[in-house]
Amino acid sequence: MSQREPAAELGLLDATMIGMGAMIGAGIFVLTGLAAEISGPAAILVFILNGVVTAFTGLCYAELASSIPKSGGGYAFVREIFDDLSSFVMGWMLWFAYMIAGALYALGFAPNFLEFLHVYGVVPPPGEVGAVTLGVLPVAIPAKVALAFVAVLLLVSVNAISTAASGSIETIFTATKVTILLVFVAFGFLSAGGGGETSFTFQNFDPLFPEGKSAFSILPAMGLTFIAFEGYDLITTVTEEVENPRENIPKAIFVSLAVTVLVYILVVTVAIGTLGAPGLADAGEAGIAAAATSFMPTGLPIIKNGGAIIVFGAIFSTITALNAVVIASSRVAFAMGREDQLPSRVGNIHHQYGTPFVAILASAVVMLLSVGLPTKSAGNMSSLFFLLSFVIVNGAVIKLRRERPDMNRPYEMPYYPVPPIMGILLNLILTSVLVEYLLRTDPLALVLSVAWILLGVVFYFLYFREPVASAADQTDATTDDAGPDATRDTTGGND
Repeated sequence: MSQREPAAELGLLDATMIGMGAMIGAGIFVLTGLAAEISGPAAILVFILNGVVTAFTGLCYAELASSIPKSGGGYAFVREIFDDLSSFVMGWMLWFAYMIAGALYALGFAPNFLEFLHVYGVVPPPGEVGAVTLGVLPVAIPAKVALAFVAVLLLVSVNAISTAASGSIETIFTATKVTILLVFVAFGFLSAGGGGETSFTFQNFDPLFPEGKSAFSILPAMGLTFIAFEGYDLITTVTEEVENPRENIPKAIFVSLAVTVLVYILVVTVAIGTLGAPGLADAGEAGIAAAATSFMPTGLPIIKNGGAIIVFGAIFSTITALNAVVIASSRVAFAMGREDQLPSRVGNIHHQYGTPFVAILASAVVMLLSVGLPTKSAGNMSSLFFLLSFVIVNGAVIKLRRERPDMNRPYEMPYYPVPPIMGILLNLILTSVLVEYLLRTDPLALVLSVAWILLGVVFYFLYFREPVASAADQTDATTDDAGPDATRDTTGGND
């Protein structure tokens, strides 16, 4: 297991579906009702504006990915541009954010799967399903946790033995759930003028803002739902496994972002236009399913009703999101191992399977342990770390432009430096809003987030400072022999 370079087995479609698979995930089903509860009909603006905020950072990711075609996503960029400690902290945060998101999606998959089985009479309602008893140990595990474990183990196994297979699964599952959502949108718009209580009408958007609230009242909802658009960055974690990455990675980022934002706008418009913001808020995390049940046909063969279709879609959404973060977390760990910022075996490719086998297993262990965290805290921690990492990535673009203006950049963002500056400001605003929200509602997530960063810094100085310094010395020696630009020419170089 000594190979250090993965094979390029993913096409443009596979890369695009990895991004869409994460973004059109559990968020679209569980966050829409919560956004309506905070901001009323203006929830539609919440998702539009989050799409705009995301686009600024997306431009930065596209430029960096075309300039630095290395797996690892934001970590690989920061490793190339900033010092050792900064890049380690960036990778440490991103790795954890993806693993925590994986636990979140696995826990989101379990109740939807139980509800799906209940619809067809296989099990009682999810709340009445008993715990699972292990045969060899006197331990009873809640069915939800047991299913989350099984989901993680299944997808880890697929990813461990084949990158191509995991990419194909992501493509098929993502296409299925997008189709289901488009069916939901079509039935919603067709209900307009039907005269029913939940027929689609634009009157449900008037007034746009709840009484007594201003446009600024949507900021907390933006912070809460921002995690829904964290996914395009996953594409850059598998850069070296994508064919022609300098061209395909920027294309995959833009296509996945554009399609995802459009899908979100259509789904939220239909949900509010049919159920109304108060009805959507009352339904909470089941808002989309409640809307579907209200206007979609009932008594259908096999499918039964609209709610069943949405539950089916939710299963695919959580599975694809979980698969995407299994891929992403392992590639960040792989990149850190290859740079000697995690044990070197983590940075190896399996000689038979061609996958970062040890990195996948290491990520899976942490992901499985994280299933024991409260679901809400896992989501909040993931959002916080992603926002912080996006601030750093936007800063990396500015630093790289200043230090290496003549670097080969197959894609250059328009109107530089406006996008990265806007990305930094807007992500910092959402970070502040989220921290204030955590202080009021979820201090556990804030404490664990700070503890994880401190643990990483201690880990770095205790175990990896000397090896990293040695590697730097070796690099300096090589540079002395080959010239001052030798180490940079491998990642884009100058024209």
